[in-house]
Amino acid sequence: MSQDAEVGDGTTSVILLAGEMMNKCKELIEDGVHSQVLIRAFRKAGQIADARIREVSRDIMGSSATERREMLMRCAGTSLNSKLVSHQREFFAGIVTDAVLTLDADSLDVSMVGIKKVHGGSTTDSHLVAGVAFKKTFSYAGFEQQPKSFDNPKVMLLNLELELKAEKDNAEVRVNSTADYQAIVDAEWDIIYAKLAACVETGAKVVLSRLAIGDVATQYFADRDIFCAGRVSEEDMRRVQRAVGGSVQTTVNHLVDGGSSILGQCGRFEERQLGKERYNVFTGCPQAKSATIIVRGGSDQFLEESERSLHDAIMIVRRAIKHPTAVPGGGAIEMDLSRHIRSAAVKIEGKDQLIMSAYARALEVIPRTLCDNAGFDSTEVLNKLRAAHASADGNHCYGVDLDSASVVDTWAKAVWEPAVVKLNALAAATEAACQILAVDETIKNPKNEQPGAGGGGPAPGGGPGGMGGMMGRGGRGVRRMGGR
Repeated sequence: MSQDAEVGDGTTSVILLAGEMMNKCKELIEDGVHSQVLIRAFRKAGQIADARIREVSRDIMGSSATERREMLMRCAGTSLNSKLVSHQREFFAGIVTDAVLTLDADSLDVSMVGIKKVHGGSTTDSHLVAGVAFKKTFSYAGFEQQPKSFDNPKVMLLNLELELKAEKDNAEVRVNSTADYQAIVDAEWDIIYAKLAACVETGAKVVLSRLAIGDVATQYFADRDIFCAGRVSEEDMRRVQRAVGGSVQTTVNHLVDGGSSILGQCGRFEERQLGKERYNVFTGCPQAKSATIIVRGGSDQFLEESERSLHDAIMIVRRAIKHPTAVPGGGAIEMDLSRHIRSAAVKIEGKDQLIMSAYARALEVIPRTLCDNAGFDSTEVLNKLRAAHASADGNHCYGVDLDSASVVDTWAKAVWEPAVVKLNALAAATEAACQILAVDETIKNPKNEQPGAGGGGPAPGGGPGGMGGMMGRGGRGVRRMGGR
C-alpha cells in the first residue's frame, strides 16, 4: 500500500477511514445520489481537510539538539503507543530516535538501520549498536583460533569461494603414472593457496565472503591472525560495504595493484556474545553512518511484532526529520477536521452540503475506534470531544485520553503525529473511496449464484452508483468505470 511505502505508518487509519467513507455513502446512494456527485464532493472535502492540516500543524524542531531529540522521541512514542511494545514505548522511542539520528543527515537511508532479533532476555535488554552487526555465520574448527577483535582493521569483501571444490559427478581423468596424479592434486592445492596468499598480501584483517570459506582457508587465516566469515547474507554484506567502504571482489587477481579503494576500514571490529548467539560488530565506520537495533524477547511472535513496530516508528522519526511539522494525536486532528468541514459545508448549496457533512462524520471513526479499543463508551467520549472542539477557546487539540476515559489536550500531553502521515492517510483513503464509487455496476455470471458453482457462491445483488455486488471467484464479469 502507498501509505506504508511513502510514510511507513498509518495503514490502519487509511483502511478505517476508507471503509467509514463508503459506509456513509451507502445511504446517499440508496437515496439516488449519483456516484460522480459523491466523488466531486468527497474530493472537495479532501482539499479542505488538506488545507486545514497544513494550517494547524506546528514545527517541532527545537532550537537545540536536546530539544530536537525530545520532540522526535514524542513522535516515536505516539507511533509505538498502539503497538505490542506500548508498555515500553519510552524505552524503544529513545532507541529508535538515536538510531535515525545516527544516519547521514542528507539521505536518512533507513536501509542502514538493521533490526536483529535475539531470543531470550528481557525486553529492556534490547539495545542500539552504533554500527553494523550480524549473526555469526557457519564456521569450521579453525575459527576459534582466530582473533575476535581489531582496532582500525582493513576489511576485504568477497563474492568468491575459498575452499576446495568437489569434482563433478561422473568426472573422469586418465593418468599414466602416480606422478601425473600427484601433479593434479598439487595443482588443486596450489590454486587455493594462491587465492589465500593474495588475500593476506593486501593487509586485510577481516575477510567476509558471500560464498563459503572452507576449513583449509579458515585455518590458514587463523595462523596469520586474520578473522574470516563465509556465507554472509546479501543484506548484511551490502550494509557492511556501505558502512566500511571498499568494493565486493569476485576475483583475487590484482588485489594489491587495485589500491585502497578495494578494501574498507572501520574503527573497531569485535565479536560479541548476545544471548545464545554471537554477533560480528563493526563500529566507527567512516564511509556511512549506520546503526543496528538488537531486539530481545522470549518468543518468535513477540520478536516479529516488535520488529514491525520498530520499523513503523523508524519511518515516523525519519519523516518527522524530513518534514518537521506535527499535529495533535489521539483523534484530535480528526475531530477538528470534522468540525471544520461541517462549518465549510453549511456555506455550500446543493447536494454537496449533505455529502461533505457525511465525509466529516466519517472522520470521527478514528477517535471512536480508539475508545472502543480501550473499552470506553465511545458515544459519551465523542460527545465530550464535540463539545470541547465547539467551545469558545478555539483549542483544536482535544483528543481521547486513554488514562481517564475522557478528553485531554493531546498536544500538551505530547501525543503527536507527523503532519505528513495524516496528509497522506486522508489523501489515500479519499482516493480509495472515490475509485470504488467510480465503478457504476458489476456484471456477474448467473452460474455463480448456484450453490457450489464457480467457487464463489452467490453474490449480493447489484445496485446503482457503484454499491452493487462483487463477482464470485471464477466467474466472468465486466466492471464499467466512469460516468454513465
